[in-house]
Amino acid sequence: QSEKQLKDLVKQQDNKITQLIDHSAEVKRLEADVSQLKRLLQHAETEAKTLWQELRLQEPKVDTTHVQERILLRQQVDKLRQLMLDKDDEKWRISKKY
Repeated sequence: QSEKQLKDLVKQQDNKITQLIDHSAEVKRLEADVSQLKRLLQHAETEAKTLWQELRLQEPKVDTTHVQERILLRQQVDKLRQLMLDKDDEKWRISKKY
């Protein structure tokens, strides 16, 4: 009986270690994703600044409110697209797990 308890305890510990390894890998993947997103954000900010400067130089009478609204709408679409991709990834991970 004692041997069985020890085997069960070892099995539980193995499961916990496996979970920790899985979580560690997920954290590393998320950190890499965050790093990539930061680079992409910096790139997008640079592009946006450049575009604003070009617009101001070419046509000073451009309706900047309209341009800002379009930028905000595009950002919202991008956020929604990312949420959809995140949900798809989450569904895939859950189905893979179970």
